[in-house]
Amino acid sequence: MAFTMHSHSGQFCPGHAADQLQDIIQRAIALGFNTIGLSEHMPRYEERDLYPEELPDAQASLQALPPRHEAYLAEAQRLQTEFRREISVLIGFEAEFIRPSYAPLVRNLALAPCIDYFIGSVHHVHSIPIDYDGPCFRAAVAAAGGTEERLYEDYYDLQHEMLLALRPRVVGHFDLVRLKSERPDRDVRGWSGVWARITRNLRLVREQGGWLECNTAALRKGLSEPYPCRVIAEEWVKMNGAFTMSDDSHGVAQVGTHYMPALSYLESLGVENLWTLERQPHHGLQKPVLLDKAVSIDEFRRHLKIIDGDKNCARYHDSRAQPGKNQPEEERCKNIQDK
Repeated sequence: MAFTMHSHSGQFCPGHAADQLQDIIQRAIALGFNTIGLSEHMPRYEERDLYPEELPDAQASLQALPPRHEAYLAEAQRLQTEFRREISVLIGFEAEFIRPSYAPLVRNLALAPCIDYFIGSVHHVHSIPIDYDGPCFRAAVAAAGGTEERLYEDYYDLQHEMLLALRPRVVGHFDLVRLKSERPDRDVRGWSGVWARITRNLRLVREQGGWLECNTAALRKGLSEPYPCRVIAEEWVKMNGAFTMSDDSHGVAQVGTHYMPALSYLESLGVENLWTLERQPHHGLQKPVLLDKAVSIDEFRRHLKIIDGDKNCARYHDSRAQPGKNQPEEERCKNIQDK
């Protein structure tokens, strides 16, 4: 059985995703997935947390986010029922932890009876998005004190706060901070303060029973290894930590992207199983019963399909961009800092 625990649609993530949620699910079915976790971004609540494309009409952007989340949950439940004989649809969301005040907001959203899980992610450091573009990343470096090492330390400190506050079942793109780095493939063990924070966070995730996602978006965006990178993944394996699998797709064309090389990557680490959730039927306002389910990498690979000559699941070197050069660098971050 193949699956993803992390996906987005243009229907509920306009601006940087594409396609209708139903089309995302149908693509997953076509690729042989047995389970798909829907994880649209949670609302943000302050103008300073908006992305550059949302700023021209900031108030309208903010006001649209909570109703959009409610509409997402309604549509996800409809699709969960419609496709129940073809695929197991898990309903979740990707939590933001821009600052500690987001913790009660996340916990409140997670109370909805239809919510099966949420992904605990950090996308901002010092309230600046670190994965948006080069200018924003450099602004975050400056806010951290002027070096990438300091930014990495601050990122993992904020991640630690998130883990303590939220205890997420799935930890999103554990080392996202390296995406826009000048040297995304650096061996972070050379930064003693950074490495101490990484191992501290890994131990905490392990103690909490959380999973790290093997997130193939890193490959799609030009990095040489998925999230987390090899040295972090090796440390996680030493701790007997568990992995789940995610494409972090933002549209039909990205579902299952780079899964084949990612499975080989996991095998090279000695990983044998990937973990997902098995949803038990429930009725009314009762929370669903969820069981942890192990899927062997061999079984996962057997279920993956490449259809119509599409090499979506097998792409790796053919479509890789150069690290750090995968997106145009426009000077769009200043407005965020000014808010």
